[in-house]
Amino acid sequence: MFPKTPAITLYDPLGDLLGAGDGHFTYTFDDAVKLAGHACPTVAGAFLLARRALELLFPGETPVRGDLRITLHGAVDQGVNGPISQIFTLLTGAAAQNGFHGLAGQFVRSHLLHFEATALPAPFLFERLSTGQTVRLLYSAEAIPSSPRVAELMPLVLSRRATEVQREQFRAAWRQRVIDILADEGVHTIRSA
Repeated sequence: MFPKTPAITLYDPLGDLLGAGDGHFTYTFDDAVKLAGHACPTVAGAFLLARRALELLFPGETPVRGDLRITLHGAVDQGVNGPISQIFTLLTGAAAQNGFHGLAGQFVRSHLLHFEATALPAPFLFERLSTGQTVRLLYSAEAIPSSPRVAELMPLVLSRRATEVQREQFRAAWRQRVIDILADEGVHTIRSA
């Protein structure tokens, strides 16, 4: 779906134990798009945030899926927390109370993703469970603005008054911003807090 889609490779010890290959899984941005059902700056940002956190918490080594606790600020239904949390769960295994409860106290994924009531914007907190090391990251897509055509065409598209040409122009402009955010790799959209 997306050219040069970024990827994250992790080792999942539960997957290894239960015979899902050797437990090494590669997730691409396209996988995140399939989960969300669409591509947007939020989905791109969630993917890039998870990737950056894993790079910082597992420097020079393969990240371990299930070894992160993540805190998002605000309620699960506040802003874009819901879609972001779903991407985080896909990539890291960290889940809210509905996650896997483990086997004999091992491989627990539930209660590793939390929502805290806080004034926004607030950083996402990623904690590596095996070391206690933490990283706080902020994401803002504003550094890579959308084409003015998006704001111009969106009302026409959503009200079903757009021509087929206008729909294609909207799709192309929307998609291009997502591609630009991915190409930036978080250089201008992600910062440590």
